[in-house]
Amino acid sequence: MYKILIADDHPLFREAIHNVIADGFPGSEIMETADLDSALALTQNHDDLDLILLDLNMPGMHGLGGLMNLRNEAPTIPVVIVSAEQDKQIVLQAITYGAVGFITKSSPRAQMTDAIAQILDGNVYLPPDIIRSQKSGSSRPHHDNHSIPPELLQALTRKQLLVLERMTKGESNKQIAYSLDIAETTVKAHVSAILRKLGVHNRVQAILSAGDIDFASYLRR
Repeated sequence: MYKILIADDHPLFREAIHNVIADGFPGSEIMETADLDSALALTQNHDDLDLILLDLNMPGMHGLGGLMNLRNEAPTIPVVIVSAEQDKQIVLQAITYGAVGFITKSSPRAQMTDAIAQILDGNVYLPPDIIRSQKSGSSRPHHDNHSIPPELLQALTRKQLLVLERMTKGESNKQIAYSLDIAETTVKAHVSAILRKLGVHNRVQAILSAGDIDFASYLRR
């Protein structure tokens, strides 16, 4: 069904993620390696890989430098970071450097399967708990380089706000359609309108920009 490479230097984790893929995507061809050099060599011989699950801390990686190296050498193969890292900035940097997703090793099995399914379906997966982790508990609004000006949010319709809220929770278009009881094509139209109104180029930028928004206050208007 799929051809997937697991690149991680911990045998027990490789076995665990191997089982997740084997159970969730029966018939898939699964390859394993324990360092970046071996992963790079495998991509040269298997340019038909559907996905690489890449550990940030295995030998040869040097953090996100290894991701950049792999993206340069095999630009057509999607790479998702699978890491114990919980720092929001690392997650955002990984996406900036070309990863199509970030899965934390502490994720429950079902969440990990769903994340891989979303990525294989062409979506970008971000861990919603980490994306929301810097929300301030105080009444003072949190602003950073990614924050969306209030006037742009006010330009969104109520349905578009609901779709954007679901996007920040890591839901795919199919899941959003089910949750809001609308057609998936309608969700896609809303997503396109959201990107245009917010002045962003893709779904990831929209999610990152909206990570700290209090949607309840906008939906009460």
